Amino acid sequence: MADEGLNKGPALNFRGRSDHGLDGKGRLSLPARFQEVLRVQYRDERLMVSPWQNCLKVYPLASWEEFEATLQATCRQQPATIKMARFILGGVVECLPDRQGRIVLPLKMRTDCNLDREVLVSGMLSYFEIWDKAAWEADNHPAPEDFRNFELNLLEHGLF
Repeated sequence: MADEGLNKGPALNFRGRSDHGLDGKGRLSLPARFQEVLRVQYRDERLMVSPWQNCLKVYPLASWEEFEATLQATCRQQPATIKMARFILGGVVECLPDRQGRIVLPLKMRTDCNLDREVLVSGMLSYFEIWDKAAWEADNHPAPEDFRNFELNLLEHGLF
């Protein structure tokens, strides 16, 4: 695990959810708290944006490199994963935020994930996701049963 570029202090992670708009050029303003995570925790603002099923997954470069190493080992052990690895690795794009903290999301990625104007950015600790706002609501808004199952899982692991 290559972590020489990582801060050894208290971990800052990508947390929280916020609504954003894409401008006419496909630029997304990153949440200020996410920009701070990149500056302080990773000391590198380069981001790797990867297509996923219904969203884009965005990793700091150091986290992406760890993901690639793990994925490569998995493909050797489980050849059935090569098709997905080919899709993810072949579609990844490096993005560097501009001075205003914006990244440009390529048109192909925006089209593939139906990202138009209204998007939702959701922190997932070591990475964050970019969703079409309506798609996020449809796919991720938990039902009461989801909360019950989650609570049971937390109780089993001593987290609740």
